[in-house]
Amino acid sequence: MTRPPTAAQQRVIDAADPVTGRLRGTEAQLEALVKRGLAFRHPRPPHDHFLTPAGHRIREAVEVEVVPEAPAAPSGVFAARVGGEPEPPEGGPARVREVHSAWQGLLELRRMTNTDGDTDRPCGWERAHLVQAAALALEAAGHPPETGGSPGYRVRATPQPEAVAVYARDGAELSACAATLEKAGWQPGEYTEPRTRVRYLLASPRRA
Repeated sequence: MTRPPTAAQQRVIDAADPVTGRLRGTEAQLEALVKRGLAFRHPRPPHDHFLTPAGHRIREAVEVEVVPEAPAAPSGVFAARVGGEPEPPEGGPARVREVHSAWQGLLELRRMTNTDGDTDRPCGWERAHLVQAAALALEAAGHPPETGGSPGYRVRATPQPEAVAVYARDGAELSACAATLEKAGWQPGEYTEPRTRVRYLLASPRRA
């Protein structure tokens, strides 16, 4: 790509779903993004359009701030719950459907962007959004996030490349989180913080 997207194309890219990369726009806008290698049209009905890895890079280049604690942006954009929110977020069937849809979308993104089409292995988007990706895997499997006075998981960034730290209320829940992440294509290991003696997981997305 030799020129940046037009203002209208950039708005479509900016409004893409942060997890799945699903796009909404006019047919002309979406086709223009496909021609520039920034989007692809899904071969199966309803033939939605999604960002390619190049399109995700364009979107991320203009992101100024990400607030993972927010359960959803005002526009309705999905956000995985990383744990540690001060107030219990809204739940119920609507949230369950949102999480399920986001997880299925992420599996489809794996299929479309992993060179071998493997859906058992994390994709490039997940390695670029480690905290959100790990939190989505946990929430989609039914683990509750820590909120206010309610115990649950917490996912945090670490200085180590391609790794997140996961905390839970006790050893049993920590082991359950490890099993979920392993099933979702991550490599978790259990460690102890030297000063606090708190047990936690260090998890990285599997590459092979």
